[in-house]
Amino acid sequence: MSKIALVDDDRNILTSVAMTLEAEGFEVETYNDGQAALDAFNKKLPDMAVLDIKMPRMDGMDLLQRLRQKTQMPVIFLTSKDDEIDEVLGLRMGADDYVKKPFSQRLLVERIRALLRRQDALNSDEAGIEAPETKVMDRGNLRMDPLRHAVSWKGKDVSLTVTEFLLLQALAQRPGFVKSRDQLMDVAYDDQVYVDDRTIDSHIKRLRKKMRTADTDFAAIETLYGIGYRYNEE
Repeated sequence: MSKIALVDDDRNILTSVAMTLEAEGFEVETYNDGQAALDAFNKKLPDMAVLDIKMPRMDGMDLLQRLRQKTQMPVIFLTSKDDEIDEVLGLRMGADDYVKKPFSQRLLVERIRALLRRQDALNSDEAGIEAPETKVMDRGNLRMDPLRHAVSWKGKDVSLTVTEFLLLQALAQRPGFVKSRDQLMDVAYDDQVYVDDRTIDSHIKRLRKKMRTADTDFAAIETLYGIGYRYNEE
């Protein structure tokens, strides 16, 4: 049973979403603000967090920043209906996904399930012969170990979210070949989960920024405007 943390200052949302998730078989913990959630997370982390952005004491952005200092667990942001700045900023800071308020609870459940499936796929270490997507991959200065969810560049470790890992893996599997945004969406999200181009672009920007913490000259991910992205082996 996966444990989901809901963090929102709207008690109606906490109550209704918690009831829905519990009916779907999840264990749910609720918090009214970011500080209360952080205090609890410092003792024990959930499997995933769903965070509102605008909250008292500590907002969702600050909470995400604190979390990303120690964990890459999946995080979904709840954003205001028309606040695109929050969506893009949240993704660049390391959120895996976002859902706009007011939202369909069924949609939120599907987003949560999709992220947990991706997390489980990366964490699973199946017996027997390893599938190609689980083998350690070396591409020039890049090394990726899916079973350990480990990435290094020129020997320096880089911490990536589930989404960032899957996107980098998809690009690096075939150096020199272009992946369209639609193809990358299929890699990072299930078919029933709709995202737009901006979501993929934001994840790629965040991914590049993280890789440049290991190498300021990192330029292996090339943008082909209007087409997509390509990994160039270095």
